[in-house]
Amino acid sequence: MSSAYARLPLNALRVFEAVATRLSFAEAAEALHVTPAAVSQQIKSLEDYLQTPLFRRTGRTVHLTPEGAQLLPGVRRGLDELQEALQRLRREREAGAINVSTLASFLQKWLMPRLSDLHARHPELELRIHTSTEMVDFARSDFHAAIRLGTGRYPGLHVEKILDDWLVVIAAPRLLKKHGPLSDGANLAAFPLLHGTDLSWDDWATGGPRTRKPPRGTFFDDSVSLLSAVVEGLGYAILRWSLVADELRARRIALASERVVPFPFAYYFVCPEPYARLPKIAAFREWLRESARRFTPPQTSGQRRRDAKAPA
Repeated sequence: MSSAYARLPLNALRVFEAVATRLSFAEAAEALHVTPAAVSQQIKSLEDYLQTPLFRRTGRTVHLTPEGAQLLPGVRRGLDELQEALQRLRREREAGAINVSTLASFLQKWLMPRLSDLHARHPELELRIHTSTEMVDFARSDFHAAIRLGTGRYPGLHVEKILDDWLVVIAAPRLLKKHGPLSDGANLAAFPLLHGTDLSWDDWATGGPRTRKPPRGTFFDDSVSLLSAVVEGLGYAILRWSLVADELRARRIALASERVVPFPFAYYFVCPEPYARLPKIAAFREWLRESARRFTPPQTSGQRRRDAKAPA
């Protein structure tokens, strides 16, 4: 805080405005819920600070001195601006902008298709979304919250798990028709494979022949680009269920293996503890939780077999 601000007699200025508006110490005291003596003391402290009288009393009548009349407009402007700033902050607790950081892939393939529902349910909320893989330094930025893919260990922050994830193999329908599904023990060298960062094909393989060198195919360090390559029919890929579920539902891609592998990381909502209590943050967080509850996880091969045997 500036040393000049530290010395400002803010309470005395508020009392001065109340007296100048009413031209009465008693009425100002009643409006401020203090005693007339307390009002007189505050005015005296302000006059001592300024080294000039601000009021002139004639019997029971109170008048502003020329110095007091000169001071009054500036005090009113300052108090009005301070009140507006406080009211704006109160309004922003309930509504307004929420600065959120998340992964670009999660934004594009999971969050974006659901934002119309958020806007319909909470038209008062305004998201400002930044995409990054970097951890957010809340102390040095204006972010309110982040949605992160990780283990949930974020010390000193409010943390809630939003969504688990799984790994599945996908391919374009026409490519799957040509090469067939990937069964356990399949020879990976016989399939056109694409590579990403979530899991290697050698780690996916179970019981199949291991190659001395990694399977050939294009590598993508971006999950959304990898998904686009699959849609274009360039190959089979291992991707997170959260990114491919809508594409599967739209039949632009198809599952190419019955195996479903739990992903070791989950999506977490993260924010500083004080922000967690803001009504607008709580509303956004609850909407995320509800959207995640409605998100259908993939069926394992065992579940599919049980469903197939169940009576119609």
